[in-house]
Amino acid sequence: MERTGKVFRIVAFWGLLVVSVIYLVPLVLVLVNSFKSNLFITNTPFAWPNADNSVGIANYSDGLVRTGFLSALGYSAFITVASVIVIVVVTSMTAWYIARVKSRFTSLLYYLFVFSMIVPFQMVMFTMSKVANVTHLDNPVGIVFLYTGFGAGLSVFIFVGFIRSIPIELEEAAMIDGASPWKVFFSVIFPVLRPTAITIAVLNAMWIWNDYLLPNLVIGSSYKTIPIAVQQYLTGSYGQKDMGAFMAMLVLSIIPIIAFYLAGQRHIIKGVTAGAVKG
Repeated sequence: MERTGKVFRIVAFWGLLVVSVIYLVPLVLVLVNSFKSNLFITNTPFAWPNADNSVGIANYSDGLVRTGFLSALGYSAFITVASVIVIVVVTSMTAWYIARVKSRFTSLLYYLFVFSMIVPFQMVMFTMSKVANVTHLDNPVGIVFLYTGFGAGLSVFIFVGFIRSIPIELEEAAMIDGASPWKVFFSVIFPVLRPTAITIAVLNAMWIWNDYLLPNLVIGSSYKTIPIAVQQYLTGSYGQKDMGAFMAMLVLSIIPIIAFYLAGQRHIIKGVTAGAVKG
């Protein structure tokens, strides 16, 4: 039995190692080709940069200027950070209400949030873009509310599952001491939700930062986020792309979100497991 377990661990290790390599290869190729000229990217995409094919940091400097990368970075950062903060705060409060107040209304509310998770974005995108235009949400501030709506389903679902596992005696003790509902939530409940909150923040940040379709539909003509700027400014009149600058801007665009993921990834499994199992 012990020998079988050891063999299983060895097989699992090498299997996961192979999967990790498969996932890392595209990232390495993007990084390697970001230092090469377009001709060599097309003809020898797997070759390492050398004296013949390398252009140094020219792709980076050219891409930064042509895409207006710093402006796009500012819009992407604002939209992502603001959306994640609103999603985490609003959905955690909503989930606390749903988990603690037992009624038909809260049950209906909960299932509406769950149902929203399975509605394809394509079903509502044209109606949503029209409503956003009429209600003047077609700007970096307004799109935060749209992201909150789209991110609320999964976030509430995970939060509710975790909150139901928190002993209600913690809240009752705080109320006996005279704490208001606001203080109970932010002083007692929210600190306990930290692993789940970080999980939701990471998942939503990765989605919002990399999203192309929603910003393109709602604010693409005036406020360009990184995916839109890279797509529009590095594409030629006949659909040809400056692949060198394109790769360089991809490298710069994934650095912030990878750093954020690495900072919070140790909480992801713990938070998702708590939300999915204990609910």
